[in-house]
Order: sequence, then structure tokens, then C-alpha cells
Amino acid sequence: MKHFFTLIIFIFLINYANFAQTIQVSPSDLIAIDSVQLELTPDQLSSITIPTSTLLPFTIEDVVLKSTTTLAPKRIDQLQFIKNSPHFSYVQNNCIYIKSSNNNRFVDSIHLQELNVNLKIHKKDTLSAIPQLMWLRTQCGNTIHCNQFSFELGKSTLLFDSSKKLWMDTLATKTKIDNSLKSLDISEKNNYYTYCKNFNLFININKEDIQITKDGSENIVYTGENIHQNEFGITKSIFWSPNENFVAFYRMDQSNVFSYPIIDWTVRPAKNNNIKYPMAGSQSHTVTIGVFNIKTKQTIFLKTDNAETYLTNIAWSPDEKKIYVAELTRNQKDLKLNEYDAITGDFVKTLFTEHDNKYVEPLNPMIFLKNNPKQFIWQSRKNGFNHLYLHDISGKLIKQISKGKWEVKNTVGFNANGTVLFYHSNQENPVSQDFYSINLITFKTKRITSGSGFHTCKTDSTGNFIFDVFSNTSTPKKYNLINLETNKEEEIYKSPNPLEHYELGDWKLFTIKNSEKTELFCRIFKPTNFDSTKKYPVIVYVYNGPHSQLVTNTWLAGGELWYQFMAQKGYIVFTLDGRGTDNRGKDFSQATHRQLGTKEMEDQLSGVKYLKTLKYVDTTRLGVFGWSYGGFMTTSLMTRYPNVFKVGVAGGPVIDWNYYEIMYTERYMDSPQDNPDGYKNNSLLNYADKLKGKLLMIHGAQDPVVVMQHSMLFQKKAIESKVQLDYFLYPGHEHNIMGKDRVHLMTKVLDYFLNNL
Repeated sequence: MKHFFTLIIFIFLINYANFAQTIQVSPSDLIAIDSVQLELTPDQLSSITIPTSTLLPFTIEDVVLKSTTTLAPKRIDQLQFIKNSPHFSYVQNNCIYIKSSNNNRFVDSIHLQELNVNLKIHKKDTLSAIPQLMWLRTQCGNTIHCNQFSFELGKSTLLFDSSKKLWMDTLATKTKIDNSLKSLDISEKNNYYTYCKNFNLFININKEDIQITKDGSENIVYTGENIHQNEFGITKSIFWSPNENFVAFYRMDQSNVFSYPIIDWTVRPAKNNNIKYPMAGSQSHTVTIGVFNIKTKQTIFLKTDNAETYLTNIAWSPDEKKIYVAELTRNQKDLKLNEYDAITGDFVKTLFTEHDNKYVEPLNPMIFLKNNPKQFIWQSRKNGFNHLYLHDISGKLIKQISKGKWEVKNTVGFNANGTVLFYHSNQENPVSQDFYSINLITFKTKRITSGSGFHTCKTDSTGNFIFDVFSNTSTPKKYNLINLETNKEEEIYKSPNPLEHYELGDWKLFTIKNSEKTELFCRIFKPTNFDSTKKYPVIVYVYNGPHSQLVTNTWLAGGELWYQFMAQKGYIVFTLDGRGTDNRGKDFSQATHRQLGTKEMEDQLSGVKYLKTLKYVDTTRLGVFGWSYGGFMTTSLMTRYPNVFKVGVAGGPVIDWNYYEIMYTERYMDSPQDNPDGYKNNSLLNYADKLKGKLLMIHGAQDPVVVMQHSMLFQKKAIESKVQLDYFLYPGHEHNIMGKDRVHLMTKVLDYFLNNL
């Protein structure tokens, strides 16, 4: 019996030692097995379960297909404040939960079965899951439980009262919307909606369809697709005025842009689908802005006068009389914030200008103060970091209202009386994010969130209550409710660790310095069962392009589950955000200007230098992998520094910036005509003959972003140079390989490293 119990303790200590290694407990801290002297009764002994190793290995299907579902941190869905109510709601396990914003206490719940019972009574189809809910702006006396929400069912919008749990009414029946309709955009107040059909723009007002434009074609585009290649923060083509009496829209004339062939290989015979793709240095499209008057049913166009000007950051005045546009010259060095008359389209005045010797990059429209329509807030990096500036309506600067060597990430809104503005920033740390308020009377700022990590927040309509979704390297996801009146923080939900039953390698976030002593943020994943006396191969996962930040103080340090899969295969996975990446200030991001690929490689090689100082790194077995800009970086490192990496995998790579789209490329490289040496020095066609290691290049055969011509030209150069190159295409896929085929992709990447590194 003693021997049996000793065996139990021995197994326990082995498992505890493995756990201790994870939490950095030394073996000397463990109890020596010889010193254990315990006496248990037979009943106590029979209740003991011998621990066994239950940690699971990952499969490629796990890390590809489950990384955003069952193996991602569990979340609560549809977390939202209820309008005109001191409550909030969320959906979990097919149930709508309603809680008090004041104290996070349970108020009510509505299960899917309750919805379906009422649907059956009214002879409607039942639901398989809770649909997307929209809480309505309704009031029922002083009864705080009288809240109504609508949801879509087929072609109907249905209404449900959460207090009585009774079916109420059918709000509206929508016009049939078939698959030919594009750019559907619904207004918030009146439920008007716009859409494109047969290239033209329509608006539906109270079930009446009105055709706004008649000249739409393959060359005249109203859908919002590729407006200025969707750079400059452009995410849509429709802009409703505050009271929804007008709607502004983009009109893009791309008749002067050459057609580019995208071949569909899946049909017989293969079919050519031309797209419009303006490349750096070539002629671009022309954009104008139309304004449709909902009362008069008339359209006017703003009288912008330069065909090559980029029209960005559209905003309406609170009284709907004026419309504002941030207009950028083609070389993107000069900006004008212009005012136009919304009725006539006439130019009124330029509020102010901005100039930068490298580039100006407007990404956010002006925000009018909630309680003062004669003042607005503008975001700019003109003083080195993205900050907030208060202007009057003439354009005069009143005050820079945020400052410091950190970035305002985005604004969220005002409190009820408009005296406080909320925003996210990385003031505490470049890889973290917190939520702040700024008093627009005293201009004092206040940090609202606590705990080092990444906070994403939103407020209720009063600005007194805040949802905080939090994560850091040790916290998968946590939902908090913050009451600004009491300064109390309540936990709504904390996600369990989705990887607790899997075998994991240790990971950490840290910094190194490059050759110029600039601090660079890195992360590293170590192999499972790591042994510091052994040597391991390394895969450097790289992107390092503009507006990217891979290394963050979030779950897995911003990494992917695939890195843990590689850790189980015995690899170290390392990532570094070098100069050119985001959220570190203008000098850091603009360091790569006119020489994309040069400074970034210098920083990545600083990372390699660091890796070579680690005794457990096999410096003869270094690999590199990246996609898109990361594919460009991978190919750059494999060819311009051919003796560093043994193996590389480059997906969807830019090879020559002459062949990439105009707005992005000319911002960061200037035009080929103005910067011929920069384009030449960073064209990888000039280095194909230098390739020494094993390189696998992968491309989506229908890629409209980084067109396949890039990798095809590199193949041609490799053949001419008698250099061997491995190449693989994915027919039917565009810039990213998604869906079930991604398992095939990641298996190919894995096998390439296993067989060659």
C-alpha cells in the first residue's frame, strides 16, 4: 500500500514539475518524495485518481479551422446598451440576458424558445438561433422594463416587447433584395436604404425605390468598391446627413484606367475577368462627390476642380448646410480641408492646409462638438504623433487638446451634454491600449481603464457607463462594466482559457534595440517541453508593412494558434515589428519612405542578431515566412541577404512596386518618375539571381490586390538566372487562401519547413 501511494505522489510531482516549469518554479521548490510520510484510510485512498497526462497536441485542422471558433477565447455576443434604458443586454447560449447598467445585476432574460413560441402563434417561421437585435428608441411611461427590439426574419422586420414577452407587431416588409444588389446602406433614424443595381445608385424611401443615377457602368462606379483603392480610411461610399435629409455618395470614373486581366481557371474554357487596376505612375481614376436631396429628389455634385485630387474624410455640418472634404494632392504631401455648399455644390472656403515633406495621411473626418456646432476636432500627426486639435468653424486652431509621445488610436464619442470626449490611446505603452476621457472645458484627461493590456471600449448614450473588453498575454478575454458615476468596475464575463487542455510552449513579449538604438517590440514562442541545453530551429514570421502591428499585449501576444502548432513540432517562432509599422509616431512609420524594404530588413536582421545570442537557437536553421507585405519581406531577406535564412515561404508577395496600386505605393514610395532609384533598388527582380536557400512562393490565382504578375515575373527571372524556385498557385482564391483550402495551404507551409529546415 505504501508503494502504491508513493507511486501516486511520484506521478503527481512529475506533473507538478511540468507545471512548475511553465510558471518558473525551480525543482528545489518541490517537495522531496522521500520526505513524504502520509497515512490514508482505504476509503480515502480509493477516492484518489492517478493523474495522467491529458495535454493534447494540435492538429493542422485545429489551428486553421478552430482558431477563430472553439479554440478562440469564448466571447459574449451582441453586447450592447439598451437605448433609453438603464440596462444592457447580451446573447449567450441562445438566450438574451438583460442586466442593470448601475450594478450589473440580472434583470430579465428571453430564451430562444420564448421567441419561437410567439412566432408559432403568429404563424411565422421559427429561429434556429438568436438573430441580430436592434433595441428601439421607445418609451412606455416610467416603466423601465418596457423595452422593444426588432430583428430580421425573411423579408420582414419584426418587433418584440421584452417586458411582456409578447409578440407585438410587424414593423415593415422590405422590398425584395436579390443578389444583384450591392452596397446596401441603411440609415439609422428613418430606415432609408441605398443600394446599387445594374451599376446605378438607388434609394428606398418608405418602400418607394428612387433611382438616383443613370450613367452607371463598368467605368462609372457608385458601389464604393476601390474608391481611391479604399485607402485614406475609406470604408464606404454613402454618407447620411445628421437628420437624413441628404445623402452624399462617391462617383468614380475609371474609364482612363487600364484594364487588367484576372483569369478564372475553373470554367471551360478559362474566362478573363478584367478589373481596373491603376498601377504606380500610371493614370488614375477621377472621383467626384454627389449629394442627393431627399425632399426635392434632386442631385448636385460638389465643384471640386482637380481630377487627380483624392477626396477623403467626408463630413456633414450639424445643420446639414455644409459638407466638408479633406482633399489630398496626388503626391499626398499637401492637404486642404475644404467646405462646400450642400445645396449648390459650390466651393465655400479652405479651412486649413497641412503639408509634409514625406506624406500627409488623413484617416478620420472632422468631429463637430456635440454642444457647439461652431467648433470641431481634427486628428493629425503634424507634430509627430496622432493627436486631437480643436478648431473653430473658420478653420482657426483653438488648442491642441492631446499631446505626448504616444498615439490617439480613435475617438469613441461624447457624454450626454457634450463636455467630455472619449478616445483610445497607447499612452501607457506602444503595444497596449487604454480608454481615456478629455474634459472639453478644462482639457484635463483621465485614464478610465486599468490593468496593463489591450482595452476596447464603448459607452452608452449618457457617457456614464462603459463596456471594456480586455485582454493581455495572460488573459484570453474579459468583459467589464465601468460605472463612471461611482468609479466601480464589475465583471460581466471572463473567458476561460480555450487552450488549457493543449500542450503549449511558453511565449513572451519583450524589446530589443536596433543598430540606431531604437526600441523594437518582439515576441517569441518556445517549443513545448523546452530544454535550454538543446538547439532549436527558428521560423521568423514577418509582415513589417505600413499600418501593421503584430506584437501586442493581448492573448498569445497578438500571435496565432499556428505558432503553437509549430512549437509542438519543435520550432521557435519569432516576430518583430520594425520601423514602418504603426502606432509608434510619424518618424517611426515614415522611416521607410521612398525605400520600402530597406529599413525594415535592417530591423529584422537586428532580430536575427538577437536570436543568435540565444544558446538554444540553431543558427544554421533559420526560416522566414510572411504573406503580402510579409511575402515581399520574406523574398527580400532571402535574396538581398542570401546567407542568413536557410528556408523561406513567401505568400502573395509584392516583387516590384511598379506593379502595385497607385495610392498606396505613391504614398510610401513617391511615383516611379520621381523616385526611380528607390523603385530600382527595392525591386526584387534585380536580386533573383542571388537566391541561395530554399524558397516556396505561393499566390492566389485570382489575386486582385497583389496581382499574380509579381510572382510570375520573379519566376521568369529565376529561370533566366538558373536559380531553382518552388512555386504553387491556388486557383479560385484571391489575395488570401481561406476556407477549407487554408488547411491545404498551412499543411504545405508546414511540410516545406519540416522537409527543408
